[in-house]
Amino acid sequence: MKLFDNPRRWKKIMLALFGAAGAVGALWWAVFALKPYDITPAQWEALYAHASASAPAPQVQLGAPEPVTIGATPAWAQSIRYAGFDGATVLGRLVHPADPAQPAAAATQRPVLVALHAMGRTHRRWWQPDIQGRPTIEGTHLVAEQALQAGHVVLALDARLHGDRKDPARPLIARQLLRDLHLWGEREPYERLIVDTVKDYRTLLDWVVQQPWADHTRIRAAGYSMGAQMALLLAAADGRVRSVAAMVPPHLGRTVAAVAPSIVAHRLAGVDIWLLTAEDDEHASQQDNRALFTALPGPAKRHLTFPGGHVLPAAYVQALQPWLARQPQAATAPHADRGPAASLSTRAPGRPADRPGAEASVAP
Repeated sequence: MKLFDNPRRWKKIMLALFGAAGAVGALWWAVFALKPYDITPAQWEALYAHASASAPAPQVQLGAPEPVTIGATPAWAQSIRYAGFDGATVLGRLVHPADPAQPAAAATQRPVLVALHAMGRTHRRWWQPDIQGRPTIEGTHLVAEQALQAGHVVLALDARLHGDRKDPARPLIARQLLRDLHLWGEREPYERLIVDTVKDYRTLLDWVVQQPWADHTRIRAAGYSMGAQMALLLAAADGRVRSVAAMVPPHLGRTVAAVAPSIVAHRLAGVDIWLLTAEDDEHASQQDNRALFTALPGPAKRHLTFPGGHVLPAAYVQALQPWLARQPQAATAPHADRGPAASLSTRAPGRPADRPGAEASVAP
């Protein structure tokens, strides 16, 4: 007798298969699935603490200024090298709109743009239109050029395990890191990457605010994807960052609470935040993005939405020009951690494109 000629036996087999699949699924959920957790304000602050208030600024090794061209804009670049909060070597680049070897330029206080790259990328994506024939599709080099034209000093570091900071014995593969996070529940490597990179930037800010060319009342951060996530976390942890442009941050919740901007959005009161999202982003739905924007406190915020997916259309770069021209609110003490703040979110009347605290849709 053929199997398919016996409906009762076929039904039993199917029920057994479904039961086995359900058992395997339940076992996976019990053992590997990420579980939500809570983190207290004190725990969060301790996690992102990089130094005591009396700790000296890091000894930063700067390369000699060299003329470069960012897009079509002439600039002067210096390599950055210093020991991070845990002694790890941190590498990056500092780019000036004027030659810092000239006394007048070195003594001119300028706004500072802290630039944070996406996962799997390097700080070079803020300076070059392509690397080894692979284009900088996120357009961050155009944001850096625009910032230089607006008189900013731009600095960018390689995130941990990225670029020149890769571990040759265990190179980071972004897809594998995220797969292990979601499939096997290995949250520690992912969270450590984010937290330690944010702390590297905090350590560098200790040095930046002591430089004669830096206007420490105008320190802003811009990041793309993972960089947007870290820019929001950096501003939440460090009162010196008063303005943030977050381009397509991924949606994260309590399963990775330590590195989820939505968990600490209340700490961003008084920060000028522009959130740039896409209508069909595979890493954050429109509902997720609206919820993040709503959670951000204060009227000094804008939400710009663009058609398409995680790679924003080129129009987003020009849309950031007004953000670069804005004067951030006064910075708090150099080492001040941001405490909890009540929600001050308002929606001002008038056209969304003209008023803070509003959402706008931008066509390419």
